[in-house]
Amino acid sequence: MRSSVKIVMLFFLSILYVGCKKKDESPSYNKGEMTILTDESFKSVTEALAEGYMINYPETKINVVTKKEDLGFLDLLNDKARIVVMSRDLSSEEIKTYEEQVDLKFLPSKFAADAVVFVVPKDSPKESISMAEIEQGMQSNDKKFIFDGANSSNLNFVAQKLKKQPKDLKFSIIPGSKNIIEELSKYPDKIGVVGLNTFSRPYDQESEKLRSMIKILPVEYKGNKYNADFENLRKMNYPFTRVLYFLTNEGNFNIANGFIRFSCTQLGQMIVQKEGLQPYNLYRREVQMR
Repeated sequence: MRSSVKIVMLFFLSILYVGCKKKDESPSYNKGEMTILTDESFKSVTEALAEGYMINYPETKINVVTKKEDLGFLDLLNDKARIVVMSRDLSSEEIKTYEEQVDLKFLPSKFAADAVVFVVPKDSPKESISMAEIEQGMQSNDKKFIFDGANSSNLNFVAQKLKKQPKDLKFSIIPGSKNIIEELSKYPDKIGVVGLNTFSRPYDQESEKLRSMIKILPVEYKGNKYNADFENLRKMNYPFTRVLYFLTNEGNFNIANGFIRFSCTQLGQMIVQKEGLQPYNLYRREVQMR
């Protein structure tokens, strides 16, 4: 009799254990660990959003890992990452591959307007650059423009704007956007091409140091010169404005989708603005007078 009671008790305990284990393993946006892949060019804003999320949800841990944009996208397709930050438009073939391999509808979650900017040393006499000069320079054996590497978001985006493939363009390479800025004075005849978020934080000491070393060139387009400022990013007037967005392969509401939702809320958009970028989702500020 006692053995029968023990068996029954063990049976119910095993059911209870399995039930608790399933509950613990259920999707959760407010606890657990996740890695997000981002190109170096927009690492700063990604880290700021990750820190904001972890402050709001202390039981979460988000690791921000830098990886070239195209390689990060491949890792997402191959289920080696749950979320990636992108800037360039995907081709119809890439969208098809994403939907087939991830088994989700392609729905990019846009959260910020960034820019690719053209910079020269602070003492350079050059004051602006035209679209024609950029197009011609990217075809010249002089390799006038310095990028942070092949497969980088900056190169991909400029190539897309010029309706070219990156392999068809001619350019120089200095690995790392910060390295480009710091070493640009050694090459006075060259023009650095970096992401705005590299030094966009208004009150950050490192950003201030980098800004003090270079001059950002306005881009001449259709008879007008445009700076990469808030107004021109918001109106998409600056020719090399790019919209940053998240892609995930997470089908449930776990940390990846929780992080995406947070980044697109008012709090997340305030973090984007503090990074010196243009928030993609604008919130009206209403004041009631009594």
